[in-house]
This record gives sequence, C-alpha cells and structure tokens, in this order.
Amino acid sequence: MVVYIVCSLVALLASGLTFFSGFGLGTLLTPVFALFFPIEIAITITSIVHFLNNLFKLTLTYRNINSQVLISFGIAAFIAAMIGALVLNFFVGYEVFFTYHFLNRNFDITALKLGIGLMIIFFTLFENYKPKNKNTVQKNMFVGGLLSGFCGGLSGNQGALRSMFLNTVGMSKESFIATGIAIACLTDISRMSIYIKNLGQSSNQIQFKLVLTVTLFAFVGALIGNKLLQKTTLFIVNKIVMAMLLIIGLLMCLGIV
Repeated sequence: MVVYIVCSLVALLASGLTFFSGFGLGTLLTPVFALFFPIEIAITITSIVHFLNNLFKLTLTYRNINSQVLISFGIAAFIAAMIGALVLNFFVGYEVFFTYHFLNRNFDITALKLGIGLMIIFFTLFENYKPKNKNTVQKNMFVGGLLSGFCGGLSGNQGALRSMFLNTVGMSKESFIATGIAIACLTDISRMSIYIKNLGQSSNQIQFKLVLTVTLFAFVGALIGNKLLQKTTLFIVNKIVMAMLLIIGLLMCLGIV
C-alpha cells in the first residue's frame, strides 16, 4: 500500500510540474520506484508510465509543436536514447566512486550523475546566453538531442537536459512544452524498444496494477498542469525552469536522483 500511495502522489505532482518546467516525471519518479525495485526495473517501469503520460499530454498540446526543433532535436535524441539503453543493458549497475550515509540511507555518487548534474547547473547559471545565429541554434539542438537522449536511455533522466537546450530557442511557453513532450515521446519509443527485453525477463517483478494506478494519477496531474499553464506567463515558466534545473542538478550531484 505504501508503494501505491508514494508513487501515485509523486506522479500526480511531477506530471503537473512538467507543464511548467518541461520535465519532472521521469526525473522524480525513477528514484522513487528505485526505493521499491531494482534500478533496471525502476527505469523500465518509469519509462512505461512516462511514455503513456506523454502520449496523453500530446493529445492536449500537439497543435503547438515546433516541427523544426522537433526534427533537429528529436532525431538525435531518438538515436542516442537507443544507444544509452543498450549501454544500460550491459552495465546495469553504475560505477560508484563515493557513498555517504544520511538520514538512515546510503547515497551513491557516480561519475555519470555528477557530470550531468554539474553540466545542468553550469548551463542554467548562464541561461541568459541565447545564440542569435540560426546555424548555432541548430547545432546546439543536435548536440542537445544526443546528450539528453543518451542520458534518457541510460538513466531515465532526459528532461532536464532537454529543457536546458530548448530554453535557448526562444519559443512560446506553449510551444516549449508541446515540443518537449513530442521529443520525449520519440525518446521513450526508442529506449523502450531496448527495455522490452528487461520487461520480458523480469515481468514477475513488475506490478502492472501499480503501473496502471500511477499512470492514471499522472494523467490527472497532466490535466491540472495544462489548465494552470494557460494562466501563467512565459516569464514565470522560465523562472520555474531555472529553479527546477538547479534543484535537479544539485540532487544529481549528491546522488539523490
């Protein structure tokens, strides 16, 4: 019962937050599932909930997708996510170089999470830099797609890096959210094609009733977030993105997410 309550409430909150930050569900839900399941199973379960929720959100936002950004960023993310998922299959356990104990829990710091966390913090602090050259923006989109896609396939954490790069384009809040959701769907399809192997081999460890319950709560969160987004300004959305990026970057550096 505890796992149902905790995971469902996190899914409700995180799904609503995605309409303001462009990320949140996979980043927050993966470590929560990891409290109850092995990490490879937690990532697989999260990808299912994440994908179904993104499909639902896509029906609410598809009219505002920026097709140019979707192509330049999404194709790179699709390819890189598959590579990241393949790496995960070979290296289920991340190499831990430091472990600390806090509040009766052990937290592991890995080179991957530390590197991604520091990168997120660095680019967030310099988020006012927005390339004016169109070619530079396109190049950044391709690189951003590769980085976020690979990290999404490997660890399930793709949204923070994706939002960091998309935030430099200067899209409207509606287009920013809709394009991010579409890219997330492409990434999910790519990595789930690899995760499906884990799903078949470990189906006895997956509580599909739990997956359905958490997904439904995520749907409710998406509906609430979509309604609230219409009442916010682009300035508020950008500030929320910055705050969330800094928090997630710090938590990743500390090995908490």
